[in-house]
Amino acid sequence: MNYLEFEKPLAEIEGKAEELRALARSNSGMDVTKEAEALDRKAEAMLKDLYRDLNPWRKCQVARHPDRPHCKDYIDALFSEFTPLAGDRNFADDHAVMGGIARFNDQPVVIIGHEKGNDTKSRIERNFGMARPEGYRKAIRLMDMADRFHMPVITLVDTPGAYPGKGAEERGQAEAIARSTEKCLQIGVPLVSVVIGEGGSGGAVAFATANRVAMLEHSVYSVISPEGCASILWKDAEKMREAAEALRLTAQDLQKLGVIDRIIKEPLGGAQRGQKETIEAVGKGIETMLKELSGKKREALIRDRRQKFIEMGSKGLAA
Repeated sequence: MNYLEFEKPLAEIEGKAEELRALARSNSGMDVTKEAEALDRKAEAMLKDLYRDLNPWRKCQVARHPDRPHCKDYIDALFSEFTPLAGDRNFADDHAVMGGIARFNDQPVVIIGHEKGNDTKSRIERNFGMARPEGYRKAIRLMDMADRFHMPVITLVDTPGAYPGKGAEERGQAEAIARSTEKCLQIGVPLVSVVIGEGGSGGAVAFATANRVAMLEHSVYSVISPEGCASILWKDAEKMREAAEALRLTAQDLQKLGVIDRIIKEPLGGAQRGQKETIEAVGKGIETMLKELSGKKREALIRDRRQKFIEMGSKGLAA
């Protein structure tokens, strides 16, 4: 288990409990059951206290936790007959974006998502979930195909933002993001999106301009990272805590503003402590959102999506 900075006291208690159990395993005559159980109870109480009211910066840390389930984990668990489709038919295949056709509850769908990778090698291969222009153009190609064959589109968002490298800019990063966002608004099939970790900047909006948008309880969704915001506003990246507060990037804030439609609850301690339960909860959330859109005609789906984004933020402003 990887522990976050604010979880260090919890790490000490859980570490002591594990040390006691390791001693007992190496010495059959030693009985440490009561002591270990007491530490377990203390750790559980501390975990509840830590996660009772996370501030925005701590939610950013949880959203970035390396042990959270990633796009590939959701695809493997929730979708059957997944057939990955590669390339933008123009330049290359972007491994930061997974996409293809699959079945969800036996219904043919197109699934698109950011994939960060889960170890050093895969993170480098996936560019830490930061898509290049060809990734967004691949998504456009898949959404076009979904529209042509009347398949709902499901997107899973987990990216720090679009890749800001020189090559990406030369190949039209901003244009690719804009085209992907435009395509989200144009397709006449249900489009649902779940922010499963970080929803960073235009790189997230390009996949999440959907009829229904959900966020995991401890995920974040913002126009810029707290560090980037702090660097611009205060010329000091260490002001990221203040920036996180100001950005209103938590699922709870964004639901109040009408930016998202639902919050999917995470297990105590975050998705990293209960991957299976989290994936099941996301599956139920996707199922519910697709049912809400079932039977709607093409024109109604497009109108619903456009109106949603025109009105976005009005609830929070009115309050």
